[in-house]
Amino acid sequence: MSTHSLSTLLLVAVIAVLAPPLADLAGRKAPVPLVVFEIVLGILVGPDVLGWAHDDDYVHALSQFGLAMLFFMAGYEIDFARLRGGPLSRALLGWVMSVVIGVGIGLVLAPSAKSGVIVGIALSTTALGTILPVLRDAGEIGTPLGTVVTAVGAVGEFAPIIAMTLFLDGRRPGQAIVYLTAFALIAGVGIVVAVRGEHTAVNRLADVTMETSGQFAVRLVIALLIAMIGATVALGVDMLLGAFAAGVIMRILFHSGDPERAERVTAKLEAIGFGFLIPVFFIDTGIGYDLKALTSNWATLGLVPLFLALFLLTRGLPSFLTAPEGTSTRARRAIALYAATGLPLIVAITAIGVERGTLKSSSAAAMVGAGMLSVLLYPFLALKVSGDRRTPQGPREAAESW
Repeated sequence: MSTHSLSTLLLVAVIAVLAPPLADLAGRKAPVPLVVFEIVLGILVGPDVLGWAHDDDYVHALSQFGLAMLFFMAGYEIDFARLRGGPLSRALLGWVMSVVIGVGIGLVLAPSAKSGVIVGIALSTTALGTILPVLRDAGEIGTPLGTVVTAVGAVGEFAPIIAMTLFLDGRRPGQAIVYLTAFALIAGVGIVVAVRGEHTAVNRLADVTMETSGQFAVRLVIALLIAMIGATVALGVDMLLGAFAAGVIMRILFHSGDPERAERVTAKLEAIGFGFLIPVFFIDTGIGYDLKALTSNWATLGLVPLFLALFLLTRGLPSFLTAPEGTSTRARRAIALYAATGLPLIVAITAIGVERGTLKSSSAAAMVGAGMLSVLLYPFLALKVSGDRRTPQGPREAAESW
């Protein structure tokens, strides 16, 4: 490893240590998501401000694994037994409305149909992996509000990945469907094995190595994560789909038995993910952000608040409208704000557009900048709006019978 790589990695580690106490300090006056500090501090030490850290292949590779871990944890956190039926169907309806509105806006704003589709898909995303830690820290995981937001986020993260594969990977839709189907079969086999198997040997090894250097459960997770990412790369499908599927499979495997074992495994995965890999992704996102492209002219800078408002219009409004019956206005506002939060997929989608020459780098920087602001602003506002937690109203069973 070069001295350059080591110094950048050291800065990333220092920021990762500083971010939690800063978030705690700020949280005494107002709840601010941790990722806010990770991204902002990354921008601060990056090449366009202090110039202490620069783009580095080693750190970027680690960042990509952090992104994969973020999507793995998103899949792992979702309790599909709680979401199936009404929550998912309403969330899917909301996303369809979002992508129709988004593509329509994209076709109006963008200079070509291809760039319009890119903008439309980017506007329809929700950063589930980003808002789940916020929900967890706020104690909303498992609550009616948390269930609704998780369903909205799951569809808002999963569906755009499929849309990316169908329309943005350069292949004909028919070919893309074949490869998606092939991956779905692979993931389906994994899910069936996880659901129907007894896994006595796996559970025994997980138990006996839980507090030893063996750490079988963690090693199994890493192996499956890499295997699923490898499958997506081989098929030409976005790797985030593989990471998400790996999280779903591992949740089924470890949560089908002893609840205490599941909690211990989850704690270890959260330590690796949120304690190491995932912060690297958010900090590296800040370091690599093209601030100069954003501030090159006033017109580009003016696109940031425009896109920020469009996230709320395109993603937030449909989620507001498709919330379950009996949901208070306060709850609907919180759901809309969470739904309008997006960043990881926006980065991926706009990068594809820039790489293919269908999207200007300045426009991509503006959209990513708006995505960053959505991560900084919308969860904070959602926490303020949902302060009394009486959302959605009524017992959980009622919230799930949409």
